[in-house]
Amino acid sequence: MTLGFSVDSLLPKARGGGQLRMGLVRLTEGEWLQPDPDIAAREQGFAAFPEGVQLTDEAREPGRELAAMLGVDGALPEAARARHEDMCLLARTEGEDVYRLIGAAVAWPSDWHPADKIGLPLRALHAPIQGYEEHLATGVDRFMATLKPGAIYGRCNWFIAPSEQGRWLAGDDPAAQFANVSADNAGETLFVRSERQTLRRLPRTGAILFTIGIYVAPLASLSRGNIERLARAAQQLLSGEGDRRGAPAYAASLASYAGIECAP
Repeated sequence: MTLGFSVDSLLPKARGGGQLRMGLVRLTEGEWLQPDPDIAAREQGFAAFPEGVQLTDEAREPGRELAAMLGVDGALPEAARARHEDMCLLARTEGEDVYRLIGAAVAWPSDWHPADKIGLPLRALHAPIQGYEEHLATGVDRFMATLKPGAIYGRCNWFIAPSEQGRWLAGDDPAAQFANVSADNAGETLFVRSERQTLRRLPRTGAILFTIGIYVAPLASLSRGNIERLARAAQQLLSGEGDRRGAPAYAASLASYAGIECAP
């Protein structure tokens, strides 16, 4: 099983509702990154969101190693500008067992600010995600510690957003953001985001590269099966996670549009 490069192809492999899971699949080198990035869009994305680049001193050498691996002059920011994917570097600080975010080059974040996350360990990075500590933290820590150079793993997720823009910063009031959504127009007013994430260890420095490829599509453009899958998943998110994603503001309209019964 591999991962595609579109919302429709990614959604069947993404987690639905309920308990969190890593859901990793092994990827080949040819399946790692999108083969035809829109470089102009990447340049525009970084120009509009300069705070998306956050670097510590520890990111310098891994960034150069990554750029050389991709045939790019420079370091982490140049590597991310030359590919479709946003890119983050994680490494263990001397004397610690935990991995920290040491560098980020993110043009199209899904409701997070790299400046708030730089330097944090994995568990603190994921603290806002309901259920991460209980269901995922130990497994993620073990995976990171044992990941070997040469191996590439991928996973994907989904979000419902009120905008088709690559950069999505949700804000504080989901009810206001989704106020214009109804059962009749949900296909055109709800946009589905999927992050195609990959993980691999850089062989020389040992840092771990985390890539995030963002794909966005209007709900109406998706297959009927994916629309129904999303409608059910939106109602099954863990308590607290649905609120974080704004699901109460759109779940009923999405269910009605999909033709399934809305949970009470």
